[in-house]
Parts: sequence; C-alpha cells; structure tokens
Amino acid sequence: MAFKDLREFVEFLEKRGELIRVTEEVDPELEITEITDRVSKAYGPALLFENVKGSNFPLLINGFGSEERMALSLRVDSLDDIAQEIIDLLDIADNVPSSMLDKVKILPKLAQLASYIPKTIKTGPCQEVVDYEPALSKFPILKCWPEDAGKFITLPHIYTKNPTNGKRNAGMYRLQVFDDKTTGMHWHTHHDGAENYRMHCEMGKPTEVAVVLGGDPAITYAATAPLPKDIDELMFAGFLRKKPVELVKCKTIDMEVPADAEIVIEGYVDPEERRIEGPFGDHTGYYSLAGEYPVFHVTCITHRKEPIYPTTIVGQPPQEDCYMALATERIFLPLLKFQFPEIIDMHLPMEGVFHNCVFVSIKKTFPGHARKIMSSLWGMGQMMFAKFIIVVDEDVNVHNTSEVLWKVFNNVDPRRDTMIIDGPLDVLDHSAPRALLGSKMGIDATKKWKSEGHDREWPKDIVMSDDIKNLVDQKWSKYGID
Repeated sequence: MAFKDLREFVEFLEKRGELIRVTEEVDPELEITEITDRVSKAYGPALLFENVKGSNFPLLINGFGSEERMALSLRVDSLDDIAQEIIDLLDIADNVPSSMLDKVKILPKLAQLASYIPKTIKTGPCQEVVDYEPALSKFPILKCWPEDAGKFITLPHIYTKNPTNGKRNAGMYRLQVFDDKTTGMHWHTHHDGAENYRMHCEMGKPTEVAVVLGGDPAITYAATAPLPKDIDELMFAGFLRKKPVELVKCKTIDMEVPADAEIVIEGYVDPEERRIEGPFGDHTGYYSLAGEYPVFHVTCITHRKEPIYPTTIVGQPPQEDCYMALATERIFLPLLKFQFPEIIDMHLPMEGVFHNCVFVSIKKTFPGHARKIMSSLWGMGQMMFAKFIIVVDEDVNVHNTSEVLWKVFNNVDPRRDTMIIDGPLDVLDHSAPRALLGSKMGIDATKKWKSEGHDREWPKDIVMSDDIKNLVDQKWSKYGID
C-alpha cells in the first residue's frame, strides 16, 4: 500500500525505530550537515529536526539513508521484489499472446498498468497556503559544506514539459538560492530537463518549472530514475506505489504537481539569463566547480499549513544518495538482462559514486564476450558515463568488492584485457581533460580461453570438497565454526 504523503512515511519510520526527532535548536548552515554526515557514516536513523534556526518548519533528512529504509520507502521487503515485478511485465512484452485465451490471461496486468496513469483532482494539501509574494528564506534550506557558494535545495523533484508534444518530465537537480525569488537551475546537459529548456530557448520562450518537495517517497525516487526518454516518471511512481499519483494544477504556470506534496515552488527560467552557480560539495566527495547555469524565477509558493522540509546532503560516501543509487541498480537490472540475457548480475559500488564504476558478471559463451558487454553498456542511456566497467565470470559475487578486485588483480593481463575508448562523461567528473568528454576503461577479468590468445592452461580455483564441508558443518558448528 502506498504512502499517502511524506508525513505518513515519517510516522511509519518512527514506529519502526528508524527515525529520531531532534528538539534542540540546530543551525541549517553547516551544523545539520556535520550531524547528518556522522549519522550516515554510522548507518544511523532518519532525523527530523523540529527546531531549525531561522525557520518555523521542521526538516527531514536521511530518510532514505539505509538499504532497509530505501526498501521501506517503496513499501517492499527487498528492492529485488520490484525487479521481479518488472520481470513479470517484461514477460508480457516478450511473449505476444497468440490465442484469445492468452490475451484474456494478460488483461488483468494490462488493466493494472493503465491504473498507474496519474490523475488530476481539483484541490490538494500542497495548496493549503498560497503565497503570491514568495520568500524562500522562510524554509530551512541548508548550506552544506564550508566552500559551498550558498544555500542549496537538494531533494526537489523538478517538473518541465516538452514544448512540442507537452510531455512531462521530472528530474532531480540542485538549486542554489540567490535570494528570496531566484535560484540557479543546475540542469545537467545530458538530461531531459535540460533538453526541454534548450527547446524552449530555440523558440525564444521561458521554460515553466515546478519545484516539488515531499509527497510519497516513491515520487521523489522516481524523479531520480534513469527512465527511457518520454516515459512519465509519475506513471513509474504509480507503478512503484501501486496507486496513481493524484495531481493538482499549479496557480501561476501550466503544470500539474503531486497533490500531497509538502511544498511547491512555481516559476520560470528565462531563455537568455545565466548566472554563475556553485561551487557545491557534491556526491563525488569533491566540490563541483562553479559554472554558468540558467536562473529560476519564483512566481508563487504553495505549501501545507505546517509543511515538512525534506532535504539531503551529498559528499564522500556513504551518504543517503548511495541507497537511492542502490535502488536504481536493483530495480533496473531486469531491463539490462532483458536486452542482454548473458548478464547474471550488476553492482555499482559506492566508491564509484553511482556512475564511475560498474561491476558486471556474465555467462561467457564466446571469445571477446566481455568486450561485447562493455561496448553494449556504454551505449545504454546513463551507462555512457561509466568510466570503468569490470566484467567477471558468472560465479563471482559482484556485490563483494574484495572478490571482484581479487579477480581483476589475478585474471587480467593489462595489455590484452583492457579496452580504452573516448566518449561522454558526467558533468561532475573533474578528472577528465575537458568538461563532459574523456576516456573510459573496460577490464575483462573473466577466465581466458585459448581462443582469446591465452596459450597456457588456466588454473582451477581452490575449493574444498563438499563431503569435508558437510563434515565440518556437522562436527564443528558447536564451537561456532560456521
């Protein structure tokens, strides 16, 4: 059953002992970050700060800050449960019904899919208060790190529309607060929000934007999901929550937003205006550099009577965003396996901060198979940003970084088993010779065949016989030897 809104999620976490209310006064400038960073690295609870200096509104942070809470936010026991649902849907796509009986069998699933389409209602809690003279300063917006250029809104879902077909897009981009009515708009050039902005610019039109904070956590997560172009993030949110997202029309722009959100900031981005934004302490663990970005002008703010301000910090992992990335890894693995059945499993280690490194295990069936997978993954949406792709055999646990590195250090001949190409990189990659473009490396850490140029016999892994394993299990378990 879906969470109706953010506060229902807060109550749920509190009942499970996954949230602490903090009543002591705390400063949104740096202090909250230091507290949360320590809690994150100790794998601690969500925090609801109820007495934030300079604001009358409570602040929620670290709500997604563990694998368990990430799963709870999507109302599943395990993130792999969602992957299985996607596999079931892909099974429909891969098995076109050939008879009337087969068609009848899939009707319930098709009807269920149709039920996830968002629906518009007349009014919603997010518009209990309507402020046509808005002031961002009334919210407890964080300055996260000492060299940040200012305060940043860090957990928004940001809505734009394609000006030619009217299709909605939701993404998550940081907003540097310049003053009460303007912010930066950190649209990454490869993302759909930036593409909608460029299309508006070509027409000489402002881009209408709705910035939404809160609502069912599934909606917040959906804004981060790497969906194919023109797939509605709110329909995906409906799939995750098994209930359609209810929308209300904005007051000053032609946009619909989740009715149960906590805060909605309406406005527009001018096609000509740009301003220096940043630096910002980013999820890479480094400060992303200052640069020119579009400017967002606030025309109206609506919110609940007593809204909760949801936010996050990013920095050296582990942080809350690592678990959102883990959700993406598990949820979207079936889509990769659907296109590449030889893929057994995949892992994005947090040391690679989502996009810099990919571990993938495959069932190898022909010479050069690992290189085929590397090339294929670099052609898959946001996988194009992966600087390192490491391919291992099917029996390797890609979630065990030590095991993967053991295979790399022992199975790889650097000249034969590495592949370096040039291509696009994430805008946050500071190591590239120039912004957005650089090199990537693929590493084939699979066992090598003679047909791949390995003339010597490949050694066997050391494995104990099953009868001795069973003997020790039975005879020595009483001594705690498992």
